[in-house]
Amino acid sequence: MSREKRENQQPSAVLEIKRVAKVTRGKKRIRFTALVAVGDKQGKVGLALAKAPSVAAAIQKGMNKAKQEMIGLPITSWYSVPHRVEVKQDGVWLLIKPAPQGSGLKAGGVVRTLLDLAGYQNVVAKLLGSSNRTVAAYATLKAFKSLENIKKRRL
Repeated sequence: MSREKRENQQPSAVLEIKRVAKVTRGKKRIRFTALVAVGDKQGKVGLALAKAPSVAAAIQKGMNKAKQEMIGLPITSWYSVPHRVEVKQDGVWLLIKPAPQGSGLKAGGVVRTLLDLAGYQNVVAKLLGSSNRTVAAYATLKAFKSLENIKKRRL
């Protein structure tokens, strides 16, 4: 891999791959969906769900869509979220709150992956309700969008 390609690549994670089938007249049409997250570990993260005939194509398509839909996030000086956030999304309740410096990421599953890709290092998160990864990922993205920069809010 050339040096330019390595520099342009951002950290990414495939959160889920599903095989889906569409029943048409005479046969089943099998495709794959990939839930992909992309981040730069400096306050930007993107999430996308893509569908394609092969797994590799679905992942590549998801990465391209996630890069286009990246959002900026506020990060405090100790690499934490600026304030507590509670979100309800479909069958999921998510709590994300700041943690003291040195405590690490205390979160599970998809939420932990997205927090890590965004660049947070000291955060506590709890996910209650459904164990569906797609819903949990979109709940985390909704929580990210509701974060405010404290400096902006005080002005």
